[in-house]
Amino acid sequence: MTGTALLRRPGHRLAEGIVTHIDRSPVDLDLALAQHEAYGRALAEHGWAPRYAPEADDCPDAVFIEDQVIVVDDLAVLAHSGAVTRRAEAAGAEAAVRELGLRVARIAEPGTLDGGDVLQVGSTVYVGRGGRTNGEAIRQLRELLAPLGRTVVAVPLGEVLHLKSAVTALPDGTFLALPHLVPTGLFPAVRPVAEEGGCHVVPLGGDRILLASSAPRTAELLVDLGFRPVVVDIGEFEKLEGCVTCLSVLVPGR
Repeated sequence: MTGTALLRRPGHRLAEGIVTHIDRSPVDLDLALAQHEAYGRALAEHGWAPRYAPEADDCPDAVFIEDQVIVVDDLAVLAHSGAVTRRAEAAGAEAAVRELGLRVARIAEPGTLDGGDVLQVGSTVYVGRGGRTNGEAIRQLRELLAPLGRTVVAVPLGEVLHLKSAVTALPDGTFLALPHLVPTGLFPAVRPVAEEGGCHVVPLGGDRILLASSAPRTAELLVDLGFRPVVVDIGEFEKLEGCVTCLSVLVPGR
């Protein structure tokens, strides 16, 4: 599996990004820039060519590009963030997916959706219903994806920013989850993890799994399960509730 990784570089206002479920702490912009570059290199080294969306320097959270677009086959669904201050980020994400030749659809009012609430596993698309994503957006997404053979499953969230802040999936069909934040009964074959960063993983193809350096025990677990961890330090973004999933959108075959 190879393709394009959509990214967007951090802007100078990164430290002003929204924090919802954690306390705010100082962000080192220079270190964040270095970590973002290393993140892009890790993707490139494992078959994903970085492609940068237009910068949005006045949007502190724009680096978290996953929240703005969901790519399913040749369709890019532009999200409509539940955080009103983030909606200006969408234009650059739209320009990036159009340059890739993808068809474009969008979530419309009164629907609100963040891409971080969307977890694709085979033909099933799990969508978190929480503070950023509402039922109307889930209904719209279900209509958009049904012609592509996808089934959308709504997942109620607890005190967590996004669905993928609490659960992601491995290529073998098992799920890594924080059980106290998400109803694990909605997912088959759940592996509970103790580290918050351990439930945020990105399959890169084959046996390679991207995860944060803040989850060393989960990295050891992945080795025991026969996977190869690709470990990156994203500590400055974790201060803003970011994780390895939300810093990119992987587009296979482009």
